[in-house]
Amino acid sequence: MKASGQQKAASTFEGIKRQAQSRWRELQDGQTVIMVGAATCGRAAGALEVIRAIKRELEKHKLDCPVIEVGCMGHCYAEPIVVISKPGFPPIVYQQVNPVVARRLVREFILGDDPCLEFVLGALEKNELVPSFADFPRARFESKLILKNCGFIDPEDIEHYIANGGYSALVKALQMEPEEVIAEVKSSGLRGRGGAGFPTGEKWAICRNAPGKPKYVICNGDEGDPGAFMDRAILESDPHSVIEGMLVAAYATGARYGYIYVRAEYPLAVKRVRMALRQAKRLNLLGRNILGCDFSFSIKLFQGSGAFVCGEETALIASLEGEAGTPNYRPPYPATSGLYGKPTLINNVKTLAFISRIIGDGAEKFAAIGTEGSKGTAVFALAGKVVNTGLAEVPMGTTLRQLIFDVGSGIPGGKRFKAVQIGGPSGGCLPESALDLPIDFDSLTRAGAMMGSGGMIVLDEDDCMVEIARYFLEFTQRESCGKCTFCRLGTKQMLEVLAEFTRGGGEIKDLDMLVGLAEDIKAGSLCGLGRTAPNPILSTLRYFRDEYEAHIKEGRCPALMCPELIAYYIIPEKCERSCDACVGTCTVEAISSHPRKRYKIIDQEKCVKCGTCLTSCPPQYNAIVKLSPPSEVPK
Repeated sequence: MKASGQQKAASTFEGIKRQAQSRWRELQDGQTVIMVGAATCGRAAGALEVIRAIKRELEKHKLDCPVIEVGCMGHCYAEPIVVISKPGFPPIVYQQVNPVVARRLVREFILGDDPCLEFVLGALEKNELVPSFADFPRARFESKLILKNCGFIDPEDIEHYIANGGYSALVKALQMEPEEVIAEVKSSGLRGRGGAGFPTGEKWAICRNAPGKPKYVICNGDEGDPGAFMDRAILESDPHSVIEGMLVAAYATGARYGYIYVRAEYPLAVKRVRMALRQAKRLNLLGRNILGCDFSFSIKLFQGSGAFVCGEETALIASLEGEAGTPNYRPPYPATSGLYGKPTLINNVKTLAFISRIIGDGAEKFAAIGTEGSKGTAVFALAGKVVNTGLAEVPMGTTLRQLIFDVGSGIPGGKRFKAVQIGGPSGGCLPESALDLPIDFDSLTRAGAMMGSGGMIVLDEDDCMVEIARYFLEFTQRESCGKCTFCRLGTKQMLEVLAEFTRGGGEIKDLDMLVGLAEDIKAGSLCGLGRTAPNPILSTLRYFRDEYEAHIKEGRCPALMCPELIAYYIIPEKCERSCDACVGTCTVEAISSHPRKRYKIIDQEKCVKCGTCLTSCPPQYNAIVKLSPPSEVPK
């Protein structure tokens, strides 16, 4: 690129940046600003109703305070979240706000000076740019790079992103030669965050050196793992970080066109990405002759139909081309022959979001975080039996114990930790003995799991590992495209065997048969879905074989979870005749009074094992128990 073009791009962007920063300072200084988390998690908890209540109350009292819809801060357990920045106070974060509380905050805190501490989650450290949870207990375990803006800027206003350093990495990259940009990404040690962990800089170099034009850059946002929502949250909360990453990747590889592939089940992400693309194009950050230089790149949004297999890059490409989303043999790899047979760079949402940090702050800063073989941070979606569900970004090398118990605050209800399922439906289940395992690509693989895209489901003592393995295998079997015989038929056969175990059937020799079948499926499947589908079975057999044996030998589910191996019954001595709590909650009318005695009885033929009677029984009576194997109801 000519020096004049470089200078023009930098000069043009400097004017855009000054205007954005001026508006940002004007917004932040001297007035009360209200931010409401309005990503999908916040909306599901009632954030839109909270916003309406705040606006009506402000209007009622004739108060002129900006109300900004921001994205997800990661504290999904506390939604709806409201942040109020009032002069003279630090920005205060309020949790689980409802319309009644929202109106009270306007009256008592904004009109008065009572911060309503009973609703406070924490206070933020305010600085020149976005605030942060610097003094929050879990903050010492987190290191936010790609989640830094999430929840603190308006994702629908490009100036918020630019005012906080956005698109500066693109301008910096335009001052470098493409090979220098790739060398910087290589130096950072960034590995793909989509699951495989392939070195990002190496993939970029392969694409750049591949013959053929035009070249393409694709953002893989087809996130389909159960319990995973990291990519969705980033696209909803900070879409420009992904777009900027794509622009840098396009400049480095020589690509002219790009696609953001997002599943249609993410309507808010689709809306905000589409808006971000329009705004970037309006400011000449996308399109022809970006910022006045000779670099041109355009991006289209493509909505996938929700097939899990389309997360695999060759299946995704087939879907983009209008074909059935099924994987193809590799090599050739997409970097040399991808979309329409042309060199195509495919990176995950998180991988691309890291690029602006690496180029903007320098590769050395990124490489200083993490472990020798896994640099930087990892974003996880904490779900399942954990107190603080939500998103967490921690340095690579953080232990599972720190993530689950220090960041996630442990297991609710005083229950005992049993396992963590990490890496999506094709990941593995790791036991309590693995809690001090460092989180990185290689350690998890050796333990029988995988990094995956960042899904993490915590399990407690009430979870049956045989049923958990069956559940995840059922998902992958249902999502199999059917192209490979081993995957299509092998997973079905394994699923039938597991289902038989959960009913108390099967034989011990079936366990060895499962292992052999799993190895065959791994060897004979075309794509990652089939090759990793047996992981939940192999990991649970490795760490929880005793539970399999209890199901087979004793017809017993130690976790009291498998419906056909449990029974509920009422202890006569504890049942209070006048209490009808269980009767009223039983949807199948399986509970009635004993014809001659004072207590209730459960008709085992009618009982569907839903457990509502157990939860409804008053704790002072504690008259209902659950046993496995099923016990005979007292006469």
